[in-house]
Amino acid sequence: MNDTINFFNKKSTEEIAQFLLGMYLEHETETGTLAGYIVDTEAYLGPKDEAAHSFGLRNTPRLKAMYEKPGTIYLYAMHTHLILNMVTQEKGNPQGVMIRAIEPVDGIEKMEKNRKGRKGIELSNGPGKLVAALGIDRELYGQSIFDSSLRIVPEKRKTPQKIISLPRIGIPNKGIWTDLPLRYVVAGNPYISKQKRSDIDQKAFGWKEENK
Repeated sequence: MNDTINFFNKKSTEEIAQFLLGMYLEHETETGTLAGYIVDTEAYLGPKDEAAHSFGLRNTPRLKAMYEKPGTIYLYAMHTHLILNMVTQEKGNPQGVMIRAIEPVDGIEKMEKNRKGRKGIELSNGPGKLVAALGIDRELYGQSIFDSSLRIVPEKRKTPQKIISLPRIGIPNKGIWTDLPLRYVVAGNPYISKQKRSDIDQKAFGWKEENK
């Protein structure tokens, strides 16, 4: 875990967003462990990024966590759904990564209950969906992705065969920031939204062979 923390301290937000692809994300709940592999992320570059909540160093009570140390969990509501983000840069530099989707691995039956019976790729192929599936709530706001009940587990990380860069989703009318390729996905993973069925890797799900 120390190597991962050091990585966060040395790399750009774009590099961290790509590094998180394949990372094992685990939530320890009262009813068991829920977990999966991160397959879709978006980078938000803080003060200069017109699509970021912290654009222009905006600082409100809701944004407090964004100004904390790397790994701090930042949750916000969008269309009644909670969205999971983590801070990526040094304290006071409010940049972060949104986790858009996971490939579920552990506690799938409980995740399906959390998602009111939704199954398959619909279980966690979007930012609000994965938060609901993993049972993440507002109490995790401001805690650390390194040592809270919601944590990344580097030892279980998988390696993507290929990472694709795309424009972020739902960023209209933000000039160059609408089209910049700041979304990163595991090519061929079925839990990626808005992809052609023919692009899905039905055999390896986009992971390198040695990690199977």
